Amino acid sequence: MANIVPVIKKNGSVQICINFRNINEAYPKDNFPLPFINQVVDQTVRFGIMSLMDGFLGYNQILIAPEDRHKTSFTMPWGTFSYKVMPFGLKNASATYQRAMYYAFHDLINTIVQAYVDDFLALSRHRSDHLANLRVVLER
Repeated sequence: MANIVPVIKKNGSVQICINFRNINEAYPKDNFPLPFINQVVDQTVRFGIMSLMDGFLGYNQILIAPEDRHKTSFTMPWGTFSYKVMPFGLKNASATYQRAMYYAFHDLINTIVQAYVDDFLALSRHRSDHLANLRVVLER
């Protein structure tokens, strides 16, 4: 069971954070390589136009296998809960998300897409091509 930690935000509201130290210590690190950010940036130089997209809500779309959900359990005063989707704060979350980006855009990376964890760029050499390229990326 993970502990909860209430944190007071700048606006005075309370955000509940979940301490995943125990589960992060128990599992080996996923060695799926994150790209070097400088290489991602260098790949964009040859393009004339780009649209930056932030997929921060994508973490909420990666399902946890039902047999592993109990590993994300945490207790609140009104019950015990577990995540159905990948929670933010797991040490392998970034690698898992990067793998999902490569899976989704495998044939488009370095042609019309660059992806770094939850940020990705739709790229075009010319303005006239950008709408079509953007459509391809967004449909994925």
